[in-house]
Amino acid sequence: MHAYYSTIMASTYQSLSLDHIDGVMTVTLLGPGKGNAMGPEFWDDLPTAMDEISAMPDVRCIVFRGSGDHFSYGLDVARMLPRIGAMASGNPLAAERRRLMAQIRFMQSGFLNMHQSPKPVIAAIHGWCIGGGVNMIAAADIRLCSADARFSLREAKLAITPDIGGLQFLPHIIGQGYTRELALTARDFDATFAEKINLVNHVYDTPEALFAAAHQMARDIADLPAPAVQGAKEVLNYGVGKDIEDGLQYVAVWNSSQMQSADFGEAMQATVERRKAAFNKKSERGY
Repeated sequence: MHAYYSTIMASTYQSLSLDHIDGVMTVTLLGPGKGNAMGPEFWDDLPTAMDEISAMPDVRCIVFRGSGDHFSYGLDVARMLPRIGAMASGNPLAAERRRLMAQIRFMQSGFLNMHQSPKPVIAAIHGWCIGGGVNMIAAADIRLCSADARFSLREAKLAITPDIGGLQFLPHIIGQGYTRELALTARDFDATFAEKINLVNHVYDTPEALFAAAHQMARDIADLPAPAVQGAKEVLNYGVGKDIEDGLQYVAVWNSSQMQSADFGEAMQATVERRKAAFNKKSERGY
């Protein structure tokens, strides 16, 4: 049975369109700035949207994509100036610095919510993905792109340091060397280089092929038992920065509870009966 949330939620967010079909939530960036630039609406919408999506038991995978010809041009500088301009004008007052720090921390929260969400997140990138866009896709679990994708961690050209997650997430994805190269040079790079450094898992010939592949991957994930998939993400996130023994202890505790689930019993029974398992039954929801 298909479950549709887009008609209910479309009026809630100005910068995002949400479409939920049978376990897969597609979140499309809408702008309103050119190239889906990240203006005030985006920074306000994303943390709330991620909290709402993460709490939906019927959502089992999330796909982020851009509308139009690009994923995102990144920070909408012109439209964000009224919000951060006065605080970033060199005013030495401690109160202004605290306000600016609070604003940065709030902007970080949307990407952190993506990273910490129990739902697996796939980023499907086409066209330009600049600055905040790179920080955003770094918070996803899986990144895919089309051959026309172009990337840039461009903050240094704006005389700032990437401050919304990229420098924290990227080293665990592409390593320290490539992260430092991207951040220190602020150069543009293409899909071939993105695949070489493992920023993206796969490159597709066209945006249409990309979106189809992203949806199929999300569909494959959503068809698996949600507690097992979400457990894998939780254990992987927990293991960042910890030693192997700590991670092994954590997953042992995690799996000792999962093996009591109806999905695990169904998997064992289906294996014995040589049939396809039926996961994510209504009685199992609530995770």
